[in-house]
Amino acid sequence: MSGSSDLYYDPYDVDIRQNPYPTYRRLREEAPLYYNPQHDFFAVSRFDDVERGLVDRETYISSRGAILELIRANMEMPSGVIIFEDPPVHTIHRGLLSRVFTPRKMNALEQQVRDYCAAALDPLVGKGGFDFVRDLGAQMPMRVIGMLLGVPESDQESVRDTADAQLRTKPGQPMKFTSEKFARGEHFGEYVDWRAEHPSDDLMTELLLVEFTDENGKVRRLTREEVLTYVTVVAGAGNETTTRLIGWTGKLLSDHPDQRRALVADPSLIPNAIEEILRYESPAPHVARYVSRDVELYDRKVPEGSVMMLLMGSGNRDDRRFADGDAFDIHRKIDHHLAFGYGIHFCLGAALARLEGRVALEEVLKRFPDWQVDEERAVIAPTSTVRGFETLPVFTP
Repeated sequence: MSGSSDLYYDPYDVDIRQNPYPTYRRLREEAPLYYNPQHDFFAVSRFDDVERGLVDRETYISSRGAILELIRANMEMPSGVIIFEDPPVHTIHRGLLSRVFTPRKMNALEQQVRDYCAAALDPLVGKGGFDFVRDLGAQMPMRVIGMLLGVPESDQESVRDTADAQLRTKPGQPMKFTSEKFARGEHFGEYVDWRAEHPSDDLMTELLLVEFTDENGKVRRLTREEVLTYVTVVAGAGNETTTRLIGWTGKLLSDHPDQRRALVADPSLIPNAIEEILRYESPAPHVARYVSRDVELYDRKVPEGSVMMLLMGSGNRDDRRFADGDAFDIHRKIDHHLAFGYGIHFCLGAALARLEGRVALEEVLKRFPDWQVDEERAVIAPTSTVRGFETLPVFTP
């Protein structure tokens, strides 16, 4: 079912991207299985359907890509792009990174995250305003990921900008993919080569030295190309989505000053507020999957070879799962949401993103208990894969 004749969903549509939620609500109610003939994809929008799709790795596979344009490009994925892999390769490659991204190891970074926030925010006190994205969201996550990887501080901005540029699209246009686009993270090459000769306590060194049993039963180390791919994936994922989370934090707490005041009065509410921000404005609103076999949904066949869009941003607003899902409420009891995905591809960096979001908000509220977004200058970033602000200037008293 595609719903009413005037119901249209398109992930590239500029107007929909500005505020997708009225369209999401109509999809959930009128077309829980939606088909877009222009871009040739199906979409599910209800929480339970999205969650089932994320878990059903036999039907909805990742190895053809997790982005609509990438699946259509029919490219061979480089080894190590774990978000575009299926078991058993995914299990092996994820296992290598999961040893680094444990909640315990991520929580041990708290003081450094706090120091990066302080360094970004202290010079802005008394200036009458700042930019949640450019001054904080694009700075602190970059420093944290750079530190984890072992990228020198002087080079971290160029690494972030390279990752950001790969996700940018022209308004209303799909992302363009070439074999070079994925590849091989050669801008990290000199860092990897340096670490091979000068090991240190960072992720790059750990990836260079780790021994593992690959899918062919061979005990080996990662190749240089595989290390480059891993590092590229971590750098991109670690910068982009957390930057968007911090931007949404600024916007939502400007729009809901009573809830912001509640956080100032009781900072213990901040961790749950971060979960509500993630639910309410999911930085990664959708993911695509290749349909590996015929499946029936809502009395309609989705044929093998189709592309299925799983709309996490819609599922996270589904009233069937969250009462009054279009309302923002930092006191909401949340079992789990879909902002980090679900199942075997649950975001490895979730613990780090939560830490960064919490600490950033704590440090902002200490210095700026009150702010208001400059709506005329706030700009949503031109990307179809993640959603959030490119710039979010605020006024502070």
